[in-house]
Amino acid sequence: MEKVLVAGATGTTGNKVINLLKEAEHYIPVAMVRKASQQTEFESKGVAAVLADLTEDLSGATKGIDKVIFAAGSKGKNLKEVDQDGAKELVDSAKANSVKKFVMLSAIGADRPEESEELQDYLKAKQNADKYLQDSRINYTIVRPGTLNNDNGTSRVNVSKRLKPEGEIPREDVARVLVASLDTKVAQNKTFELLSGETEINSALQQLN
Repeated sequence: MEKVLVAGATGTTGNKVINLLKEAEHYIPVAMVRKASQQTEFESKGVAAVLADLTEDLSGATKGIDKVIFAAGSKGKNLKEVDQDGAKELVDSAKANSVKKFVMLSAIGADRPEESEELQDYLKAKQNADKYLQDSRINYTIVRPGTLNNDNGTSRVNVSKRLKPEGEIPREDVARVLVASLDTKVAQNKTFELLSGETEINSALQQLN
């Protein structure tokens, strides 16, 4: 069994990731939370939790952790400190503690922020965090979904190095892709964009190898 730290565990997508990991045979979820009350809440549901803040020292956050899913975000309120620098700090922590794989939830268009006036600052922060992970020498997968919605997932997706940015995808399917990407044989050191589509998730990810 591998311990998987989930940054952003209290968010909508992160919570779905936690639930999927609970159901999985090979993984033990560990929620990364900022408040003791959140830690108690997860522990009452049988989920381990560590207290750590993306804007503070994260050196101990990944101790004893096998893999990481970064699904955190500041919703535009704290882009540099959370979405960019927080992600970088967690990458450093993961590297120092010999984490086997780091799965990053990014955003479609993060490789071309200049094309979006409205989301340019957000995409720049994501771009910087992604590049830091790519250069870290940790085994990684970077997932760049389109607009997230709360529809029921279909487990069918479209993945490619580049897709049209106006597409959407249910959070449920994004969570499934993040968890599927934890496998070291899946999408190893790959960065891809993700939308709803016709291909079953595991088949779509295998095509990237």
